[in-house]
Amino acid sequence: MHACTMEEYDDDQKYMPQEDDWDRDLLLDPAWEKQQRKTFTAWCNSHLRKAGTQIENIEEDFRDGLKLMLLLEVISGERLAKPERGKMRVHKISNVNKALDFIAGKGVKLVSIGAEEIVDGNAKMTLGMIWTIILRFAIQDISVEETSAKEGLLLWCQRKTAPYKNVNIQNFHISWKDGLGFCALIHRHRPELIDYGKLRKDDPMTNLNTAFDVAEKYLDIPKMLDAEDIVGTARPDEKAIMTYVSSFYHAFSGAQKAETAANRICKVLAVNQENEQLMEDYEKLASDLLEWIRRTIPWLENRLPENTMQAMQQKLEDFRDYRRLHKPPKVQEKCQLEINFNTLQTKLRLSNRPAFMPSEGKMVSDINNAWGSLEGAEKGYEEWLLNEIRRLERLDHLAEKFRQKAAIHEAWTEGKEEMLQKSDYETASLSEIKALLKKHEAFESDLAAHQDRVEQIAAIAQELNELDYYDSPSVNARCQRICDQWDLLGNLTQTRNEALQRTEKLLETIDQLYLEFAKRAAPFNNWMEGAMEDLQDTFIVHTIEEIQGLSTAHEQFKATLPEADKERQAILGIHNEISKIVQTYHVNMAGTNPYTTINPQEVNAKWDKVRQLVPQRDQALIEEHARQQNNERLRRQFANQANVIGPWIQTKMEEIGRISIEMHGTLEDQLTNLRQYEKSIVNYKPKIDQLEGDHQLIQEALIFDNKHTNYTMEHIRVGWEQLLTTIARTINEIENQILTRDAKGISQEQLNEFRASFNHFDRKRTGNMEAEDFKTCLISMGYNLGENEFSRIMSIVDPNRMGIVTFQAFIDFMSRETADTDTADQVMASFKVLAGDKNYILADELRRELPPDQAEYCMARMAPYTGPDGVPGALDYMSFSTALYGESDL
Repeated sequence: MHACTMEEYDDDQKYMPQEDDWDRDLLLDPAWEKQQRKTFTAWCNSHLRKAGTQIENIEEDFRDGLKLMLLLEVISGERLAKPERGKMRVHKISNVNKALDFIAGKGVKLVSIGAEEIVDGNAKMTLGMIWTIILRFAIQDISVEETSAKEGLLLWCQRKTAPYKNVNIQNFHISWKDGLGFCALIHRHRPELIDYGKLRKDDPMTNLNTAFDVAEKYLDIPKMLDAEDIVGTARPDEKAIMTYVSSFYHAFSGAQKAETAANRICKVLAVNQENEQLMEDYEKLASDLLEWIRRTIPWLENRLPENTMQAMQQKLEDFRDYRRLHKPPKVQEKCQLEINFNTLQTKLRLSNRPAFMPSEGKMVSDINNAWGSLEGAEKGYEEWLLNEIRRLERLDHLAEKFRQKAAIHEAWTEGKEEMLQKSDYETASLSEIKALLKKHEAFESDLAAHQDRVEQIAAIAQELNELDYYDSPSVNARCQRICDQWDLLGNLTQTRNEALQRTEKLLETIDQLYLEFAKRAAPFNNWMEGAMEDLQDTFIVHTIEEIQGLSTAHEQFKATLPEADKERQAILGIHNEISKIVQTYHVNMAGTNPYTTINPQEVNAKWDKVRQLVPQRDQALIEEHARQQNNERLRRQFANQANVIGPWIQTKMEEIGRISIEMHGTLEDQLTNLRQYEKSIVNYKPKIDQLEGDHQLIQEALIFDNKHTNYTMEHIRVGWEQLLTTIARTINEIENQILTRDAKGISQEQLNEFRASFNHFDRKRTGNMEAEDFKTCLISMGYNLGENEFSRIMSIVDPNRMGIVTFQAFIDFMSRETADTDTADQVMASFKVLAGDKNYILADELRRELPPDQAEYCMARMAPYTGPDGVPGALDYMSFSTALYGESDL
């Protein structure tokens, strides 16, 4: 700000860096000045509303210095010198000087800002002074990670928005243009208020308006910026952005401090409760673990031997269950016990609490000693069990080993002889022969691998014989059967290998021809299937151009048919050569071509089908071309009428809108003119009906688009219905105004004044006043409005809470205000006549002065009220008026 700058805040610290030359030159650019006016005004009002006031024009409302001093008192919490209440220029300069002295007393050095410029309404100086106040009281005290003021606020924004995509805050101007920065700040602290995932960087208007509306509604941050100004400016005003962003910082930092204090208290209580629970858990866990050790040690020390292998195995199984199921949880409990004890002691030490001392006999050392005794007994018990089992197993080991190996070998050889003697290769295809060869090679490898097992079986049988095993004869007989079968399998394997190799060579030649057939038949078959599909495809077209395109493509397809027939004959020739080889060498062909499922019969059948479909497609295209010509005629017929009716309806709508605002003459004259206008509109209905008939023909022809017009029948219908509704509503409004005029006794001149006032404050010329316009109108008429009073009036003129005031509601309100004043005067006069010299009225006096039925009605209304000094049946003026008219009427 070249005419309103700030020097050093104190001797050692710069309050804010000087703006660069480019910024000073553009400060009073109209777009920037507009942003600063709105932002600074909203910021001032956010504080002034705490004192029950606000400003409308920033350079005008601060001229007398009163609201300026009030603003400084609110934001500083300090009292300024008593202001001058005079209206003279000297009084105003005195007040502004008091405010400027207060700012200077806060360590801010002002350059080129004088009280005279503020009193004279100098916009440049006033904006500069407000910016100085904002810097001092809203931005200076911001401190983030050893940075303060502007740098601190920028760092705070960067830290808070770092996790959000498409947000990169580097400054206080262009970094905020897309609105995502504001939305990210709100979502970071109040994620329930904004669905950030639905925001788009390419929609800045929606982003900005969303952030501004949410901040105003839920965070009590007034709307200080306009989305249109930010988006429409190449470089938004930095001061306006900083002012608005600082409001977010103060709004969120206060809530965070309160939450941090509460969390600290809860944390202390939680630590104490957790420590007490750890003590209880340790005592219980230690008791349970010591009791389990006491019960387990006697069982492990029992060394009574068993006489049978089964009994010893049961003991071993029980011991395994102990090691696998019972002991591991106790090991975990012991470990957890030590962890809990160490954790508890550490937490107590960190909390400056005395160390925990377990009950007698439950120290960690006591538990470790008991556990050592348990493991000693366990080790001896396990060694004793294993020695006993080895002693009993030694006698049966060799015999069981022989039975197991023999059973495994016999299971493996089962079915092997039958498999090796099969003649399945005689009817197999080449791929099956190759698979059989690979399978046979794998079997030969498996056969060689089993040679070691046969030798092991023979060696075990020999060892059993040498040890005089009681069942040696059965072992020897089983071993001999295994050796004889092994020799037979070797011979059968060699014979099958030779037969497979011989058959493989014979089928390889046929396979090459099969492959060639498949390579050429597959693409040709796909071409025929695609051609049949295209020829039978039900086409849906909407224009002549589309059907002409289909006809051209069809002619191109027919030109390819001769070349396709040559390919078909070549494919059939390959199949004939295969048949000749099979007959010559007497090959037993059990299967079909392994590379394709296509056969010559199928190729010929599809070729015949293609040739049949071609003329059918020709006829279908000719018929569709004729239908599209008729559809084009219907489109043009409908468009010619719609292009006339649509603009006519729009013109009439605009004329009615002007009539409803710019009505002249008496209400009766206006009503007569509107009814004649309505009749002329209704007389246009036959043209709408004619267009409906054309639209029905289009629908019956299934026409869905019309490039000759932008109007649809639905547009015409809606416009026609809106036209009729609007003229009817306008006529009804005039009728209601006549009823109101006659009922309230309003003259034509008053109605004209009401209409002139209403039109003056209907700034958008919509025929309805918005709430703020209505409020301005009331203020201009002398109403002293507070928020509650204005809300009460709005509930009368806008009971449906639409946010607008119709002209009829405006007339009703103005006439009611006049009527209420007259009624109050009449009530006072009536009371004085009936009361006489007294200040109250007696029930008997009412009965004498009023007819019987009216007197009884009045007495019933007055029954709940008592007179002055407890006089029964007597009413003072306030009770009398309230009983007759109600508290809200007078």
